[in-house]
Formats: sequence, structure tokens, C-alpha cells
Amino acid sequence: MGRRAEPPTSFERAGRKKLVFFTRDRRQVSELSRAREAAQNSETPAAMAGSAAQVQAVLDMSNLTAFEQLLGGLTSVDNSARTQYEALFNECKKQGDVLCLQLVKALRTSAQVETREMAAILLRRVLTKDEVSLWANLQAQTQAGIKSELLKSLHEEQNKRIAGKVGDTVSELAAGVYEEGWPELLPFLFQCVTTGSDALKVTALNVFGELAAYIGDSLVPHLATLHGILAQCLQAADMEVKLASLRACCAFVDSLENQHDRAKFQDLLPAMLQTLGGALQGGDEASAQDALSMFIELAGSDPRFVRKHLAHVVDAMMTIAEHNDLENGTRHLATEFLVTLTEARDRAPGMMRKLPNFVPRLFNCLVAFLLDIEDEQEWHTAEKEEDGDVGEGERYDVGQECLDRVAIALGANTVLPCAAATIPALLQDGDWRKRHAALVAMAQIAEGCVKGMKKDVAGAVAPCLGAATSDPHPRVRWAAVNGIGQLCTDLGPKIQEKAHAQILPVLLKCMEDSSHRVQSHAAAAMVNFSEGCPPEHMQPYLDALMNKLLQMLQGGHRMVQESALTALASVADNAQTAFAKYYSTVLPFLKQILVGAAGKEHRMLRAKAMECISLVGMAVGKEQFAPDAREVMDLLMQLQAGGFEDDDTTASYMQQAWTRLCKCLGRDFIQYLQVVMPPLLKSAQLKPDVQVTDAEDAGEEEEEDDVEVIAVGDKRISIRTSVLEEKATACNMLCCYVDELKEGFVPYLQPVVETMVPLLDFYFHEDVRKAAVASLPDILRAGKAGMEKRVMRDPSNPALGPVDAAYFADLVRFVVPPLVKALHKEPETEVQAAMLESLADCAGVAGALISEYIPSMIEEFQNTLAASLERRSERNKRAADEDFDAEEHEALKEEQAAEDEVFDQFAECVGSVLRELKAPVLPALEPLLARFVAPMLAPDKSPEERRIAICVFDDVMEHASEGGASVRYLDGFAGPCFAGCADPDADVRQASVYGVGVMAQRLGQHFTPHVPNALRALAGVISAPHARSEENASATENAISALGKLLEFQNGAVEDKAGAYAVWLEQLPLREDVVEAREAHAQLVRMLEAGDPNVLGANRERLPHVVRVFAATMPTATRSEKLRLCTEETAGKMRAVIARMQATVPQEELARAFAGIGEEVQRALAS
Repeated sequence: MGRRAEPPTSFERAGRKKLVFFTRDRRQVSELSRAREAAQNSETPAAMAGSAAQVQAVLDMSNLTAFEQLLGGLTSVDNSARTQYEALFNECKKQGDVLCLQLVKALRTSAQVETREMAAILLRRVLTKDEVSLWANLQAQTQAGIKSELLKSLHEEQNKRIAGKVGDTVSELAAGVYEEGWPELLPFLFQCVTTGSDALKVTALNVFGELAAYIGDSLVPHLATLHGILAQCLQAADMEVKLASLRACCAFVDSLENQHDRAKFQDLLPAMLQTLGGALQGGDEASAQDALSMFIELAGSDPRFVRKHLAHVVDAMMTIAEHNDLENGTRHLATEFLVTLTEARDRAPGMMRKLPNFVPRLFNCLVAFLLDIEDEQEWHTAEKEEDGDVGEGERYDVGQECLDRVAIALGANTVLPCAAATIPALLQDGDWRKRHAALVAMAQIAEGCVKGMKKDVAGAVAPCLGAATSDPHPRVRWAAVNGIGQLCTDLGPKIQEKAHAQILPVLLKCMEDSSHRVQSHAAAAMVNFSEGCPPEHMQPYLDALMNKLLQMLQGGHRMVQESALTALASVADNAQTAFAKYYSTVLPFLKQILVGAAGKEHRMLRAKAMECISLVGMAVGKEQFAPDAREVMDLLMQLQAGGFEDDDTTASYMQQAWTRLCKCLGRDFIQYLQVVMPPLLKSAQLKPDVQVTDAEDAGEEEEEDDVEVIAVGDKRISIRTSVLEEKATACNMLCCYVDELKEGFVPYLQPVVETMVPLLDFYFHEDVRKAAVASLPDILRAGKAGMEKRVMRDPSNPALGPVDAAYFADLVRFVVPPLVKALHKEPETEVQAAMLESLADCAGVAGALISEYIPSMIEEFQNTLAASLERRSERNKRAADEDFDAEEHEALKEEQAAEDEVFDQFAECVGSVLRELKAPVLPALEPLLARFVAPMLAPDKSPEERRIAICVFDDVMEHASEGGASVRYLDGFAGPCFAGCADPDADVRQASVYGVGVMAQRLGQHFTPHVPNALRALAGVISAPHARSEENASATENAISALGKLLEFQNGAVEDKAGAYAVWLEQLPLREDVVEAREAHAQLVRMLEAGDPNVLGANRERLPHVVRVFAATMPTATRSEKLRLCTEETAGKMRAVIARMQATVPQEELARAFAGIGEEVQRALAS
């Protein structure tokens, strides 16, 4: 299914800019810098062309003729001549003072406009743009002269274009040197703005605006003066002055740290709006669009700035957005301003939601944008799905994107009522465009309205189901099918569980539609449906679905065939072994496509056939696929040997097919690694395709689909995303091979680990970093398995020998320190949590070897947790905002969940370290426990924080109790732990009761004084109302298990033994938490083996219940992990206990105990 357009990435200024003269942050563009340096170095031979005599003539201060000729030559259309002039200019840079003064002289005195303009451009470049600026090495006298002459030029230059370039030079120079000393600058600018010509005011205001981000603190003492100047200029007759003032005002507001200082400019908002209105009334939409762009920046940087005039501002922007006579660009910018405000929930939570009538008005405006669509014939005859946007206008695209963003920002409670008020009437309208708009709108808002729509998934999808088969217009039917597919993704898996009986018949019928576009899209929607559907819901429809897909594959239209192949693959993936009945029909057909789909136009068909074959192989399993495996692998190898063109996506599909076939064939796949690995490593090692240009030099370049452009300061960074996606896919494939083949992958471990580790800080692409992070524990596991099985490191080079302990230690040393180091630098919270998870896993695999890295791990843990707490604190400040409401509270909880995951995985790391290193590591962990963990036990912390803290101390008690090492934490932990047993949050209760059981088992007599409180706490959990409900079952079963541990390990401190044993046994068997179930049932057997008389009771009155527990749990010993309530070892011991009872307990008594138990179970117990 075609996903909706993602909202554009926004880049916000993080605090005030501070330039270190004139270096720039190239964190993500180092590759480009090296490329550009290489390009510059390639010109070095030509640079020698400039003779000393030529340089002397050019730099002759008494005669500008040669210098003017040089400046003109730099723009020559003759490449050879221009290259020589550039080389000469580079030679002149060696005499920096003279060159700069000559440029200033040309700027100030040349009669030729072109020369003055070129001088301004080059002066800016050599002072502020070049990698190595000339400024720092200029004499103080030269520097002072340049600053003075630049200000004079700014004041006297009559050519508007040149004056603007001089202003740019002044701005950028001042950004670097103002704090070092340029006392004349601000007074000069104030004078220009107050008494200068309109042109001079514009230039000075632009300089102010550019400088604000760099010297905002220096402007604070002059705020009153600035306010007056800006107010005056906003009332000027000249539109350019007004716009420059508006731009400067936005820049000042953005640069001021103090909210009170910002508020001093709020009364200028009406005048700022008048500037926009004046431009529109005068028909000057270009100026209006400039003004709107500034308002958008303001909304993004400080949404609260518009609060006092919010209703007025929003009404004005809505009027522009709704105005049919204005240019699309103008309406789109006004819409972007409004949507930007709705998305500013971190700084103005709930502000837009509470504005009367705003959301319905915006929603209806965006839906009206969707009417910008025409029924072009090309849509109906399109050969490719990506060509399916024919007829969609600019407003349509904006409407789609903004509906998605608004729904995500405002949520279901706000947006769904607007949809309910608008969409039903549109669905009944005679105009196909309105019906189409209604269905598209529903699909677009689904992601943001998930919580609301999931309350009635059948109702949510019903309009799409009705239109998909009954609407007379194919584009409407297509939109309905698109909506079904989108809802299956956004509302899954609930919609598949609740509405499968309604959805599947409709999609099957749509696969027979008269329009091949609808047919194709129905198959694509089936992919979305099957991905979240339990197999049992698909199974009754498999025969009809397979018949239909095979018909589509034979239908002839390539788009339909491609979609059918994808759907077939998805169905196989869903059905798994149930797909076996179709295998003999499907696989020959797929092999035929693989062989026969030749030619460029059939590339995608062949690629999808590969995908389908590999998924079918995985579904049916190795045994059924094995007879065809060799032929399929040979076909794939032949295709790979033939090579692929750069624009051929088959290579990517093939890499993924290889990986699935590896999962299917297991160790039998090892023989193919020599074919698979070279191209895969090549893709994983791809360098990012990045270009950095000056933003002002970008021009009107044609946009490319796979190029993402972002602006950072005055730079424009272009990143080719297709390269990054190929790299990410390859890295994920490598993860799969390491995980699947383990020691069989040892010969390739070195190149893979050398590829993956440096990608931990590959900031161009999050998925690449995630793959690198995920691969590291698997790499260590493969190395460890190789060491244990003495696998040869490289079969082709026996001299290297097998993997040994030294090799494994080197592998740990290569993996763990970079992972630890990357942790604090990681910008994405989700990836940071994944890094902690990976580190916990690595520690578990490394064992004792991890001890070497504990100090650095603890240091990074402290940095990471401190940053996470700071982010959490900043978010919590939103709760104090005047607009904060229940919906914002829910949004805040969701955002904080990412930070909870960071702490969760930190807890996993601590647990893993404690499991491996035990009590000796406790002193090293003390700073973490005291600074970060213990404070989270406080009752005022969130449930998630309390749960995490309790889990960490649970691990301390469980794994570091040797020699009483953990006892020092007992008194501080016992109180919060007992209190946690009564917590309203079930997860906190579960962690707490588990901790009670651990302390009872591990701390011996040190815990004895706490036993009465522990018994009361556990009794409260076990006897609570609804203790066995789905939400509470896990906490309750952990409490029952903990009670058993008290009885086993703290028996002497339990006063009412008869009552405690009775409660414990009555609650057995445990069924929900299978881990605790296996532990509790093993414990019961241990206590019976030890002859504890309290288990059966003084008169063996509890014997029947014990037999029933055995009867319920023992048969599960051979079931799958999720259903196993006892281990096979425990089951064997149960039989042994029964055998002893048969020898010691009277037969009549045993018979009564076995009464009511099935004969088959009786035989199993007695065998």
C-alpha cells in the first residue's frame, strides 16, 4: 500500500548560535568535506600558473586595472580561462592583507557595477566562507580598515543588489568578531534604520535580523530602542521596509532566551499582520509569501508569542488558506503556519485545541484541498503504481499531508468529531471528487486517531467497505481500498480480529474489479491485512484467496501481477505450514516467472517472484522446500552473476531473498555464503552520498525523489536516501545471517564486525545504527559458539587455527568499548534504549570478560541517565501550562514512555552485570544506585520509575547476596518494596512481590524481622478483589510464588504456618505467568521431597489438592515454552513423589486423593 506522505523534518535552532571564527559544525558532512578538499586539491597544478609578476600586477594598490580584469575573468564562460583566473586568485590569497584591501578598494571605488558586486562576493568568501578564513591572520590595522570601509559601503552604495551583499558580509563578519570588538556597529545600524533611506533601512534591518542569532545578549539592553524602531518601520510606506522589519522582529523573538523579553514584542503582532495584509491587498503575493514564511519560522520557534493575539492571527491565516482567488503557494504557507502551531505541543500544549471553532474550520479547509484532483485518463492506464498520482494537484498533496499531521498533533478526541460532522455528507455527494476526498481524509487521520477508532474498528472501516464495491467511479473505489489497507495497518491487529469477516470478502471482490488499478490496490491492501491477522482468521478464506491471486498472476497486466505476487508472499508468510497444500501449484509458477521475466520492464515482476519464493520456502519449511532448494539457489546465483544496473532494484530484493532462504535452510545455507557475502558487504559499506552547498547558491534545482534536502545554518545538505536505505537493508541482512548461522558464520565475523562497529555513530540514518547495535550481541554469540566448538577461523587458511579464548576476548574488546562510548552521544532516545539492551545482552555473552569495562560503563550510564532525567523534567514542565488538559496528559505519558524504556534497559544492564559478576561488582555500582535508582523509589515518582527502581534492587538482592553484600540495602528497600505490593499499578505490584520472594530466599536471617510485614503485604495482593483478572493475574501469581519462598526459606518466622500453607496451596497451580509457575511447582516438589509436614497437613488433608496440582501441571512438561507449567525434570520428580506416597500412604487415602482425575492422567502420575 502506498503510505501517506510523511511530515517534513523540522530543524530547530538549539539555543543561541555561537561561532568560533570561522569554523562550522560539520558533524554529518565529513565525507563531503573530504570530497570538496579533494576537488580543490585537484586544481593545485593549475594554481601554479599564476606567476609572481601576475600576482604583483593584480595586487598593485595604485592601479585597479589588473585586479578588475581578474574579477571579470572569474566569471568567464571559457572554462580554461576561468580556471587560470581562479588559480591566480588562489595565489593572491597568500598575501591576505593586500588581497582583502584590494577587494575593499574595488568595492568602494570601481565604476563598474559587475566589479563591485564580484568584489563584495569574494570579500565575503575569503573572510567568512572559505574553509580557512583569511581574517584571523590579517593585521589589526587591516581588520579595522575592512570594518570601517564595509560600514561606509553599506551607507553609500546605491546599487540595491550590491548593498544587500555588503550587508551579508557585515552580518557574517560581525557574527564572528563582534564580541572581540566592533563597537561602531550597533550605533551605525541604529542610525541607518532611524534616519537612512528606505533602501538603507532595508539593508540595516536585514543585518539586525541576521545578527540576532549570534549577538542576542548584546541587544538586550537596547530592546526598548529596537521595539520603537521596529514599530516605526512596520508602519512604513515601503513594503520592502515592512518586510525587513518583520524579518528582524521574528529573528529577535527567536534569539531572546528570556520569555519576558520576548513578550515585549508581542504588541507588534497586529502591525506584523498588517504587513501581510497590505501585501495581499496590493496584489503582491510574492511579498506576502515572504511574510508568511517568517510567520512560520516564528510559529516553529516560539508558538506562545502569538497567544495574546491568537484568535486574530488564526482567523487571518484561515481566511488566506480558504481564499480561492489566491495563489496555491500563498494558501499553502498560511496552512503551514496553522499546522505548525498545532504541532507545537511541547511548547504550547493544548493551545490550538481550545481555540473555538478552529479545528473544524481547519479540518474542512484541508478536506476541501483534497478536491484539487482531476480524472485524467493517464490514471486509468498507468503501468506502475508510482505513476498513480496523475490528476492530483498541489492543494491535494498539501491537504493529505496536513490532515495526517493535524490528527497526530491533536488526537482522536479533537479530530474525530470534525470528521463525523463532515465526512458522512461527502460520502453521499453526487460529485465523485467529494466522495474520494472523504475516503482519503479517513485514511489520513487514522494514524493520529488510533485510540478513538479502535473503540469501534468495524464502524471505522465500514464507509470504505461500502464504497469499495459499490461506488461507480474507479478512483473512489481505489480510495476506498486504500483506506481499508491504511486502517488495517493503523488499527491492526484489532481490526483484523474484529472485522475480518467483513474485510476479506470485500477485498476478494475488489480483486475482480473492472479497473486494474483497483485490482492491484486490493492485492496490496491484502498485504496490509495479512500482516496483522491471526492465521486462524485467514484460513477459511485461503482457497478462494489463492485461486484469485493465481488468476491475477495469469491476467497479463504487469501492475496486477506484481501486486498479486506481493500478496501471495504475504499470505504464505501468514499461513506458514498451512500453505503446504498450495506449494506444488505455486512454486513451479514462481520459478517460471523467475526464468521467463526478462527485460527491463519485467524487473520488478522478477524481483517480486524472488521475494515470493523465499517467503514460501520459509512458510512450508526446510523439509518440503529442500527438493527445490538447489534449483532455486542456482537460478538466483545465475541472476547475481549476470550483475545488475545501478537503477535495478532486483539486487535489493535478492539480498532479502537470500536471507529468508538462510532462515529456511539453516546450516545448509553455509555453502552459499561465498556467493552472498561479497555484494552484501559492499552494500553495507556504502559511503553516504552527501552534498553540501551554500543555501544562497542552491538556485532552482530540480527535486529528486530519493534526495532529502535539509538546511543547517547557511548550508544546504543534500542526502541521497536510496543509498542509505540500501545500506540499512544490507546491515539488517547481516544481522540475520549472524543470528541464524552462529558458529557457521565464523569465517565472516571479522569483516562483519569491522563493518558494524563504526556504524554505531552513523548519524545519517537511524536504521543503520539500529542494525549495528542489534548485531553486536549476535556477533559475540557466534564467536563464543565458535570458541566452544573449536571452529576454524578461516577454513581457507588453516594457519590461523580455531577460535580460542584469546580470539573471543579480542572480539569482546572490539565490540563493547565502542558501544559504551556511543551510548551518550546517541541523539535518538529509542536507539539509546536499544544500545542499552544490546549492552545488557553483550554483558551476558561476555561473562567475566565484561568486568574490564565496568568503570566506563558506569560513567556512560551516569551521563545517559542524567540526560534522560533532564529531558523528562523539561517535558513535565508542560503540565504547568495554562492550556494543559487530559489529552495533553496522555500525549505526555506516551512521550515519557521512551525515557522509561531507557531506564528499563539500564535496569536490564545492571541485572546482566550482576548476574555475571555477582557481589564483587556491587561497590562499583553504588554511585548509580545512590544517585539514580534509590531516589526513584520515592512515592511521588511515576509508576514506571518506581517499577524500574524496584526491579534494579530485586536484581541486587537476587544476584549479589553472597557474604551479605546486599544486606546494606535491605532496610532502605524493604519499606518501598512492601508499599509497592499495594500499589495501584499492576506492574509495580509484580516487581514488588517478586522482590519479597527474592529477599526471603537470598537474605536468610537478615530478612527474618521483616517476615510479618512481608506476609501481610503478600496476603493483600492475593486476596484483593479481581486478583485473578487479566490485568492483575501476573502480579498475583508472583505474590503466590513469593509466599511459597517465605514458607520454604523463612519457615521459622511464619507464625500461622497452617493458615499460610493453606493459602499458598489453594492458589496452586499457577497458569498465567509460566516462569513463576515452573518455579512454584518445582518448589512444591522440593518441599515434599524435604518432608515438610506442613505441605500435606497434619492429617494429610491437603493431599488431594497436591495430586490435582500434579495432574494439572505434569502433562504440560512436553508442550511449547509458552504453555509449559513445569519442566520435564520437575515432572519426573512429581512421579517419584507419587511413587513414594504409594509405598507410605494407605491405598484408600490415595484412592480418595486420585478421585475425579482422569484415568489417563492417573496412569501418567503413577507410571
